[in-house]
Amino acid sequence: MVTKDAALYAIIEPVVTAMGFELWGLDYLAQGKHSKLMIYIDSPNGITVDDCAGVSRQVSSVLDVEDPISSNYYLEVSSPGLDRPLYTLDHFSRFRGHMVQLKLRSAFDGRRKFQGQLAGVDGDEVLIRIESEEYCFPIESIDQARVIPQFED
Repeated sequence: MVTKDAALYAIIEPVVTAMGFELWGLDYLAQGKHSKLMIYIDSPNGITVDDCAGVSRQVSSVLDVEDPISSNYYLEVSSPGLDRPLYTLDHFSRFRGHMVQLKLRSAFDGRRKFQGQLAGVDGDEVLIRIESEEYCFPIESIDQARVIPQFED
């Protein structure tokens, strides 16, 4: 996790947890006047629009006091959705067997994007199976990861 994201996580996580939700993850996209803080919350019972609005109000109040982001930004709170991003080794473990897309920070075998079945976690490495090959990537090398939703007929 990037240092700014880790600092934001430390501020936001207790608020979300106190409200009965799991802080699935967050992304801070610094883009000048159009910067955005995206917070993903989850719950075994699912997430409603009212849940997102309540968390948004509470987190916004805490961020106003703590002021970890000096520039203007938009705050967005949502469910991680079916194509949820994966941030931690625990996330990768929980979604073992699912199809995923990975984008690496730097190229491996001449490419940065991989898509395959999540085979699990070994130590601090994520295992992904693509056809008959198994790849092992240190979690620090993964820039982005998402579950690919599978729909049955």
